Amino acid sequence: MLGPLEAWHGSARLPLGDQQQRFVLVVLLLHANRPVSTEKLTEIVWGGNPERRNLVRGYINKLRKAFQGTDVVIETTPTGYLLRVDDDQLDTVRFDRLRAEAEAARADDPRLAIALLRAAVDLWRGRFLEDIDHDRIGGTEVMSPDDSYYDAVGDLSELELDAGDHRSVRDRLRPVVRTDPARQKHAALLMRALIANGDRTEAGRVFHATEAALAEQGWEPGPQLRKLAARAERGEPTSSLPSREGGFTGRDAELAVVEAAAATPGERRAVWVGGAPGVGKTGLAVEAAHRLRHRFPDGQLLVRLNGYTPNVSPMTVSDALDQLLGELGVPPEQIPASVNRKFTLYQTELYGTRTLVVLDNAHSPEQVRSLLPEEPGCFAIVTSRRVGEPDTGAHLRLLELPPEDAFALFRALAGPLRLRGRSAEVAGVVKRCGYMPMQIRVAAALFRRHDRWPLEHLLRQLEESGPWPVDGDGADGAAVRVSYLQLDAAQRELFRLFGHLPGPDLDVAGAAALAARDVPGVRAVLDDLHEVCLLEEVAPERYRMLDPLKEFAAAEPSPTTPTERVDALLRLLDFYLVGLAAAVGAAYPFDRAHLPAVHRTSRVVPSFDDQRQATAWIAAERDNLVAAIRWAAERELPGHVWRLAVLIWRHFHTTSRFEDWVETMELAWATVRAVPEEEHGRAHVLLRLATAYDRLGRLEEASELATRALPVWRGLGDELGEADALSMLAISQMQLGRHTEAIGHFEAALEKFERCGDRRGQAHALSMLGVLGEERGELDLALRRHRAAVPLLRAVDHRQGLAHALNNLGTVQQRLGLADEALDAHLEAHDLAVELGDDCLAAYALNYTANVHRSQGRVAEAVHYHERARAAAADVSNTDLRTRLFLDRAATAQAGGDRSGALHAYRAALDLATGAGNRGHGARAHHGVARALHALGQHTKAAEHWDAAEAEFVALGQPEADEVRAEHAGLTCACR
Repeated sequence: MLGPLEAWHGSARLPLGDQQQRFVLVVLLLHANRPVSTEKLTEIVWGGNPERRNLVRGYINKLRKAFQGTDVVIETTPTGYLLRVDDDQLDTVRFDRLRAEAEAARADDPRLAIALLRAAVDLWRGRFLEDIDHDRIGGTEVMSPDDSYYDAVGDLSELELDAGDHRSVRDRLRPVVRTDPARQKHAALLMRALIANGDRTEAGRVFHATEAALAEQGWEPGPQLRKLAARAERGEPTSSLPSREGGFTGRDAELAVVEAAAATPGERRAVWVGGAPGVGKTGLAVEAAHRLRHRFPDGQLLVRLNGYTPNVSPMTVSDALDQLLGELGVPPEQIPASVNRKFTLYQTELYGTRTLVVLDNAHSPEQVRSLLPEEPGCFAIVTSRRVGEPDTGAHLRLLELPPEDAFALFRALAGPLRLRGRSAEVAGVVKRCGYMPMQIRVAAALFRRHDRWPLEHLLRQLEESGPWPVDGDGADGAAVRVSYLQLDAAQRELFRLFGHLPGPDLDVAGAAALAARDVPGVRAVLDDLHEVCLLEEVAPERYRMLDPLKEFAAAEPSPTTPTERVDALLRLLDFYLVGLAAAVGAAYPFDRAHLPAVHRTSRVVPSFDDQRQATAWIAAERDNLVAAIRWAAERELPGHVWRLAVLIWRHFHTTSRFEDWVETMELAWATVRAVPEEEHGRAHVLLRLATAYDRLGRLEEASELATRALPVWRGLGDELGEADALSMLAISQMQLGRHTEAIGHFEAALEKFERCGDRRGQAHALSMLGVLGEERGELDLALRRHRAAVPLLRAVDHRQGLAHALNNLGTVQQRLGLADEALDAHLEAHDLAVELGDDCLAAYALNYTANVHRSQGRVAEAVHYHERARAAAADVSNTDLRTRLFLDRAATAQAGGDRSGALHAYRAALDLATGAGNRGHGARAHHGVARALHALGQHTKAAEHWDAAEAEFVALGQPEADEVRAEHAGLTCACR
């Protein structure tokens, strides 16, 4: 029945008669081994026609003759006819049995599950009873197993992909997806198979076919399909895994535990690897992650959580989510501010993917819970010194290596030639290292470096070295102490200083400042320390020290200079301050006049050829800079604290790192508020802390801080700072709905910016005055102000600001009927966005371009640009953008006569606006829903939306309130 109706006995096909006889047979088959009355057969096959009742007996006799000599029997019972057949003789029953057996075997024996599912799928020869009129065999009461077929094909394809059999998946799914391209799950599986086979172009074609099929039904591709399309376009998925450790040895049982957990279905799949410092937790996690790459083809991510890194605070959940979202391809400016929204976006990005996440050096289960993927296809490996909890994954306690594995590790790292006939000595070395992988690596590196040492000499050195307890569970640090004692004075000094670093790592220039040496000289020292495994190179010319080594280094006193540590760290602070000032000046040249003067110097000063290099340096040093601010605050160095915090605020602003922004500014405020000579510091910090609070929605606090900043700037006689404070105060007032006060402050700020010759400040004030003018319906005034802002932004080469200003200009021009000028503005904004790689800005520009075309009656062109905007925004998590896209696409659908499409889009916009608390978008969405329902004749439902739209516009003080009120009043239907 899984295809055209057929019956076979051995290799012979049985004659089943005409269509009427086949209908009777199918009804009996659907009720196999159960009696069916003559009346029921007549009712089902002939619609209860009594004249056909006498035909039943004749058809039954013909079927009995057809089945003579087989195991199939049609019996006459007191209540009708019963077709007696073994369940396994029916392909439908056999199909269900094979699927159930495959499901039971899937976790423990995937190969058997594949064989069973292949047998099940091979039973299908077409659609269920495709040559039978279903209305003649029960109609809607007949449950077709077609969906079960597609489920089986999907399950089989997933197992085959896990097994690496991509070609079987490709060949099986091509006809399935070609027949029904709107099946997203199967399209995604086919794309995965094609990408695995290197056919990215064909994978892109599959995506576009599915996208078109979904669009016809009013749907959009889900995140999994979009991510696969991006993979097809870009190539290999994201992977931030470090290289495998050379000579990784043993741990077969532990790796098997991790691999078994990765293969076990379920949500929040994770393994928590615990153990003492130096036992090899990170090495095991990285090795397991590399072995599992084929299971998680959508990405492999690693985040170092600094749970037990000396002198470094554990990474916050917010920071970890920022890093993970960045690894997943979310642009910094699109990462939300709150932890909850970051978590939601993170889980959304993982939805429908198979991604592996390694969370290294966790401090506690609380730090990890929000970072564990909820998507069943994903998996996490956590490493920590402490024990996890039941909801953070299966626990794996890592102990020291077995002696034979420790022996093999040392042999692999040291090289076998010098170890021949020295088994007893090797056993002594690894025993003295406590069978701990980290110390074995240090000892092997030391032995490799001293190629004239006999093994006995290394063993003697280890036995003579003083103990360094790692902790109660670990071995002593004999190998590390011997290695340290072999260093020269410069190497020892830098090694000790690394133990006191406030941040997680250090580049070559920073190390030169720390050690008061030139860059070439310190580069050689770093290379030496790396060679003997006392430092790890985490990026080109950037080094970090493993936590146990850092603890050892911090405990070593300086043999000559008691103030060695303090002096070195002060030099490092100066390096960060001077370097950050140079980087900010290069990255944000329009801000140079607003930057504080630097009061310190550094013998090492990084230089930057362009904005890209400068922004990359700030991003690379960000965690170190935040750590430096904390360290300076703890030691009451206000000049360093507030200058570093004020210099880095723009980076935090553009990358939406609000927690770091607020923390560093609040630390700065705590250090300068009571220091009389730091009046400039108080002025800067009040201003930038107000900016941070405004971005976080703490509007009253922002207004209060800006109000306090204003007289401080005036007292300093700094007119540019006063203008900045007025602008900040105006922004707060505007957000609070106090538009008149905001306009007054912006106008005062504009005058001061003009006197100071600050064109960026002038452009900002003019642009915001233009936005306020548009909100108040003063379109001619708004146009003049936007036109004045644009050339100023061109002059200072603030391209992102220019693109936003051009979009603002274009929207006003479109409302004034200046369609050609509006198109020019939006198209230029789009070109700038593409050049900057800003998908969010590009989507806005394309959407506004669509609006211009709609305003001119070019609906087809508008739809085209809306589609381009939607595609540009596919991977952008920006609620304002998505809401605006739905609002404007709804308006275009309405203009094109697609009332249902308009209603669907307006309701989607209303849901987004309500969730985000955006009252302006919500009012427009209510208005759109009301209009769409009215057009569809659903007047009673429309009434509440008319009222809601008018009430919201009135509350916001916007001119649309009068328009909605007049439109509503003019209706004579039940909308009133």
